[in-house]
Amino acid sequence: MASRIPVPAELPQQAALTSPDHPWPLRLLSAKIKEYISAMSRLWVEGEVITLQRRPGAKVQFLTLRDLDANNSITVKILSFLLPDSVESGSRVVVCAKPDFYEGNGSLSLWADEIRPVGLGDILARLEMLKKQLASEGLFDPRRKQPLPFLPQKIGLICGRNTKAKEDVEVNARLRWPSVAFDTREVQVQGNGAVDAMLEALAALDARPEVDVIVLARGGGSVEDLLPFSDERLVRAAASAHTPVVSAIGHEGDSPILDLAADVRASTPTDAAKLLVPDVSEEYAGIAEARVRMRNALGARLTQAGRELDAILARPPFARPQTMIDVRESDLSSLRLWLRNHMRRALDSSAAEQSNLLSRLRALSPQATLDRGYSILRDNAGIVTDAQNVSVGQNLHAILSSGSLELGVTTVHEGERHG
Repeated sequence: MASRIPVPAELPQQAALTSPDHPWPLRLLSAKIKEYISAMSRLWVEGEVITLQRRPGAKVQFLTLRDLDANNSITVKILSFLLPDSVESGSRVVVCAKPDFYEGNGSLSLWADEIRPVGLGDILARLEMLKKQLASEGLFDPRRKQPLPFLPQKIGLICGRNTKAKEDVEVNARLRWPSVAFDTREVQVQGNGAVDAMLEALAALDARPEVDVIVLARGGGSVEDLLPFSDERLVRAAASAHTPVVSAIGHEGDSPILDLAADVRASTPTDAAKLLVPDVSEEYAGIAEARVRMRNALGARLTQAGRELDAILARPPFARPQTMIDVRESDLSSLRLWLRNHMRRALDSSAAEQSNLLSRLRALSPQATLDRGYSILRDNAGIVTDAQNVSVGQNLHAILSSGSLELGVTTVHEGERHG
């Protein structure tokens, strides 16, 4: 953007070119800032009026506008006839204004040409839009919610200073379970700075491993009083906490958005105490009742088992066990006799078959031939059956019916066969 305020030639032409030896005069810097701010367009801003003292007869009225959550404020100037009578200190407003910079003292302000008070309907409409946005992101999805522990080791409690909500939670929880422990953070829960205070307390408690559940408690209030519990930052922080979060805000009608994002919603701080810990007297009563049921169930089971045992013992094998033994003994005797007869027959048959085979073997054996006076001649190559295979002087081995001979051949007669 071309500069409308010329920079003297002997000075650096851009702020980035200044140095200790070649600085800009303060008047030039102020003029440049005013030039830049004057180029800004009109805009709508939202905030809370914290100081407004109407000056009768003055053409211009001055007020201080502060951010709804952070500790930021700015002076707003507006012509008297443009300032609605309904606007006063504490009003939540939206302002249409143009930024203005005063070179004399270097102050920034807003020149407003319209101020509108933000009504309850506008607030609820914005909250409804925020609900839809967060719902579309899944922050209210029941599947991402964490269950509460049955008996928390320590409960983190975020509440206002010296409020009834603290007593409602702590006293009622200890009435139900006397040994329950608390880590209580008393912070601002209404007005400017409440969101930051609760965010800090929530982060501190969520970082402590011994804290099993965190409760944000308040004893009700108007829609405006409960606005911090619908702040987007607090809602997102509660939804992303590692520790289960309980929203315990006693209210009627429209509920803060925190109720939807918290893991569990309690209708009041007292109701939160009932959800956080069990009732020790109810637990004792439950244990006593369980012991009675267990004793009755065990007695009934033993009675039934006794009947079943009597029925089993009444059966013949248990009532007259010797009968079963006698029957088995008779069966064994019969089997033993059958086995002996069967084995005897099998052995006799095998002996006869063996004798028959032995007779046939002996009839075919060369020994029978040798017993009739024959012999078997052998040389080094085997049995001699032909005289042509023997030469004079050769040594032969003769096998007789009984014993053997070593012979020497003196004469060979070929071609003669003996019948």
